[in-house]
Amino acid sequence: MRIAILDDYQNVALGLADWDCLDADVHVFTEHIADSDELVRRLAGFDVVVAMRERTPFDEWVLSRLPELRLLVTTGQRNASIDVEAARRHGIVVCGTGYVAHPTVELTWALILAASRNLHTELRAMREGGWQTTLGTSLRGRTLGVLGLGRLGAQVARVGQAFGMRTIAWSHNLTQERAAEHDVTAVSKEELLASADVLTVHLVLSERTRGLIGAAELAAMKPTALLVNTSRAPIVDTGALVHALRHGVIGAAALDVYDVEPLPSDHPLRSLPNAVLTPHIGFVTRDTYEVFYRDAVADIAAFSRGEPVRVLES
Repeated sequence: MRIAILDDYQNVALGLADWDCLDADVHVFTEHIADSDELVRRLAGFDVVVAMRERTPFDEWVLSRLPELRLLVTTGQRNASIDVEAARRHGIVVCGTGYVAHPTVELTWALILAASRNLHTELRAMREGGWQTTLGTSLRGRTLGVLGLGRLGAQVARVGQAFGMRTIAWSHNLTQERAAEHDVTAVSKEELLASADVLTVHLVLSERTRGLIGAAELAAMKPTALLVNTSRAPIVDTGALVHALRHGVIGAAALDVYDVEPLPSDHPLRSLPNAVLTPHIGFVTRDTYEVFYRDAVADIAAFSRGEPVRVLES
């Protein structure tokens, strides 16, 4: 059996799980393969592919050109970059793994604190020999707006409450009763945008949420507001966000997700002084990766026995 592990940027996959137990030929790709033709060429002859989250798309075109592929494992239990229906048509089983949510919550707060206290600027100044160049913003008494009060959003809200922030939330189906379970006030989308000093995004990407925050929504926010996105980039219109940051429509943005990843070196976001950027590392922790790769090995072993587990249906 030939196994390909994709997008292992840190080259850690082989050390975080017992791949030897599979008695297979395991090949690790540490560099991202963006071109579909090149991806098909590089994956020719592999029986199993392990994909890291949504870094590499597997659509009908790609799947139809990998006739030897029989098992596609994605880390996590959802992957919008894999056409599961197409995989099924081509006789490819798609399996998922477990997931650890709290690292993304922690990174969300790292970004909020970094942006609020201008750490990106002050850290650079310190390395260049400078001293105290900005005024930060404290969080106590400010309003934290949570866009999506699910598992992640609720945990983010709890931390905000510990900082003494007022917590409000909105999503399409959020009720007052559900919000009250987390000591959060459910508000309208309009009130969320107008009131939030920090607006943090925690929604699943869908047709309903794609482009949910565009130019009009950014214009409705406070000119001092901080927008944080550790969820999915297309929920926020990137072009509108760049314009809003350039022209002071909002105060700052802190982002971990992008429309194109890796983010191109010449992307305008990289040059904006009021943008705090991290390279999609919300889930990139040792404990998360141990779950990912341990479960991937278990998925492959179960498939080899003819008893696949954690099979994704859609």
